Amino acid sequence: MHAIKFTTKIKNGYIELPKKFKNSLKHKVKVFIIEEDNISYNGKYFENVNIIDELLKSPLYLKNFVPLTREEIHERN
Repeated sequence: MHAIKFTTKIKNGYIELPKKFKNSLKHKVKVFIIEEDNISYNGKYFENVNIIDELLKSPLYLKNFVPLTREEIHERN
């Protein structure tokens, strides 16, 4: 038994094998499907989103917030 790994989209309920595997898979196979997580932001779902960019668009302002100083950020114990 050996394993292969690839990413694909399901189209009309079918999983399309990449061309490089079509001729090598001739026997019975086991299939495990792991759905990639989509990022949810304000009720919308995004794929391949830079979450930092999205968070910078809508910053959260907190009363009495004091950011770390440069020294505190780089402090080593």
